[in-house]
Amino acid sequence: MKSKTRSYDMSTRAAQAEATRARIREAAVALYIEASLDGFTLDEVARRAAVTVQTVLRAFKSKDQLVLAAMGVLATHGRAMKTPAMPGDIAGAVAVIFDLYETIGDLVLQQLVDEHRLPALKPEMDLGRKGHADWVTAAFAPQLRGRSGKARTQLFNALMVATDIYVWKLLRRDQQLERPQAEAVVRHLITGITRET
Repeated sequence: MKSKTRSYDMSTRAAQAEATRARIREAAVALYIEASLDGFTLDEVARRAAVTVQTVLRAFKSKDQLVLAAMGVLATHGRAMKTPAMPGDIAGAVAVIFDLYETIGDLVLQQLVDEHRLPALKPEMDLGRKGHADWVTAAFAPQLRGRSGKARTQLFNALMVATDIYVWKLLRRDQQLERPQAEAVVRHLITGITRET
């Protein structure tokens, strides 16, 4: 009977510890979204998660580990880049990439800044870069299929640039264009790029 009780206690404790860890992780994600790395403190994460700083450190060992856990959650949410319904559909591809950037673009831009101050973020950011390259390959497969060698590489690189988050930032944040206007600019860029021989 004792072993059953002990086993139950251990599994209950493990479940409670995981629930606390999840609560801390959620608080860390929310704080990072609001304050980025500059405003990210263990005290504030602990307050939001309704635990002590000591509990936060027991769960995640260090502030850097907690930031990485938050980044992992955010990267997971942002990594699923869907391709347009019809590969080669420029308007569809631009709408898809803008859907992503409108949702998490500002956060990704902040992560790109933080990557230089927190090098442990680089693997997650590299996954994002690879995801973008894979998306370009799938979204513009018909256009890329019509090229080979240097011409294909040049087109691929041009499409990477045209759909890059910094282009979105320039149009939507810096130039303050409305989304339809910004999408029209990117469609125009891609149309011009893909028509070139």
